[in-house]
Amino acid sequence: MRRLAWLILWFGSAIQALAQPAPSAAARLAPFSSAQVGPAPSPWRTVGLPRDKVPLSRIEIVQQDGVRVLALAADASYGTLVHALLAQVPGPDVTLSWRWKLNQPLARADLRTKAGDDVALKVCAMFDLPLDALSFTQRSLMRLARAASTEPLPAATLCYVWDPQLPAGTLLPNAYTDRVRYLVVSGTDAPLGQWQAQQRKLAADYLQAFGAESPVVPPLVAVVLGADADNTGGRSLGFVGDVHLQP
Repeated sequence: MRRLAWLILWFGSAIQALAQPAPSAAARLAPFSSAQVGPAPSPWRTVGLPRDKVPLSRIEIVQQDGVRVLALAADASYGTLVHALLAQVPGPDVTLSWRWKLNQPLARADLRTKAGDDVALKVCAMFDLPLDALSFTQRSLMRLARAASTEPLPAATLCYVWDPQLPAGTLLPNAYTDRVRYLVVSGTDAPLGQWQAQQRKLAADYLQAFGAESPVVPPLVAVVLGADADNTGGRSLGFVGDVHLQP
């Protein structure tokens, strides 16, 4: 229950970040490659869990191999970087692409369990799924979460993850809430310390993850990057280059 409560608080904080005015919150995601070393450029916003409970993961722009990229370092911590978008339904050819590198994985992470529910690298897409697409129980839980956060919360979040413990293509729900689904895109065969390029068709992946609930793709409202190790108490280090939403 503690972790679920923290997730509710995180969703509330994330949506508050989405609600902030952001002139550039459009289809183009602010690049890291042209940013200054240090905090991520606006409208990217850092969001964590309550700091008196869980430290914030270190998320910042660094220079590496002559290019500026985002570094995500977790140390028994939790942190995400949220980029709001003008709500729009992604068509069948809309892709989310990025490159990433995992230098230090989480040895004790196991996304199949609550105790191991940590991710060294994730790129997530938040969808505004209508509540009437959910079961009665799920609708009730979402209403409770929204009441606790005082803000509307997205009912469907798909997270692409790098997980050396699971094979690429693995799809599974978050151990605490199935409003978040994980899709492993860099898995057991992905070499550590090397850049990997990813390109995903959002609509197809959404339907794979949530299509049983909603055969119609809802609007995309945000892209979220993150790294957390608060359950396992481990350490991780990864990097993400510019994230592109096309066309």
